[in-house]
Amino acid sequence: MIHQFEHRSQPMLPRAQFLQRLLNHGLLAAGVLLFTLGIGILGYHQTEGMGWLDALLNASMILGGMGPVTELQTTAGKLFASFYALFSGVVFLAAAGMMIAPLAHRLLHWLHLESEG
Repeated sequence: MIHQFEHRSQPMLPRAQFLQRLLNHGLLAAGVLLFTLGIGILGYHQTEGMGWLDALLNASMILGGMGPVTELQTTAGKLFASFYALFSGVVFLAAAGMMIAPLAHRLLHWLHLESEG
């Protein structure tokens, strides 16, 4: 479970709790990416008639920002790939933000505590 970050007036989170927070955020980001990958796999399987492995490969490559591997044949497949690529870009950035948020918060919290002396 992800909890609210501590306020600047509160002490810095102990290392063990911070590592748990990092793990929780990582698990959330992984879950979002896996769900998005599942959408891509199903989409390629349904619109292009790809086998599950080829659908996984294409969805993974789009989600990772590399682009599709297989040449798309159907209009539905091309439309799906277009929207999935845009959706994947946003999801990938959101997942990166989920991973960076605890680190950025800890750094800013530490800098605030340092400035207070």
